[in-house]
Amino acid sequence: MAGDHFFWLTSRAAGVASLLFASLAVAIGLSMGSRFTRTRRPDLRVLHEALSLAALVALGVHAVSLLFDSYLHPSLTDIAIPFASAYQRWWMAAGIAGGWILLILGLSAYARTRIGAQRWRKLHRYTALGWALGLAHAIGQGTDARAWWFLLAVCATAIPAAALLAARLAPTLPDPEPRSA
Repeated sequence: MAGDHFFWLTSRAAGVASLLFASLAVAIGLSMGSRFTRTRRPDLRVLHEALSLAALVALGVHAVSLLFDSYLHPSLTDIAIPFASAYQRWWMAAGIAGGWILLILGLSAYARTRIGAQRWRKLHRYTALGWALGLAHAIGQGTDARAWWFLLAVCATAIPAAALLAARLAPTLPDPEPRSA
C-alpha cells in the first residue's frame, strides 16, 4: 500500500530527480566553460542555476523524507554525517558527502563576490566531485539502480556530463607546429 511507503517513495523519487537535475546542471556547466569550441554559444547560466537549485531542493526532500521512513528509521545524524549510519555505510557516506559538497559549493555562487570570482571558480570545480559521489550512491545503494528506466535516464544525463568532465580534465595538447612547404 502506498500509504505505508509514502516517505520511502517520496525519498526515492526525489533522489532520482536530484540526480537527473544535477547531471544536467553539471553537463550544462561544463559546456558553458568548454575549451573545445570557439563559436558563440547561448548563455545558459539561468538554466544551469535553475537545474542546480532544483537538484538541491530535490536532494533536501530526498534526505528529510527518509527521517519518516517506517523501514529504515534513520536519525538526523544518520542522514547528515558520513559513516554515522550502519546501513550500507559506504554508499550512504558517498551520498551524504556528495550532498554536502553540492549544497555548499552550489550555494557558494551567491557568495561569489565575497569569495572572489577566481577563487570561487576554483572551488566550484569540485562540484563535479559531489555529483560523482551522488552518482555512486544512486548506483550502489539506490533501490532502482537495476531498473531499465533508471539506467536509461541516468545514462542519458550522466554520460554526457561524464564525457564533458573527462574532456575538461584531459591535458591540453599544444598546437602542432605548422609544416614548412
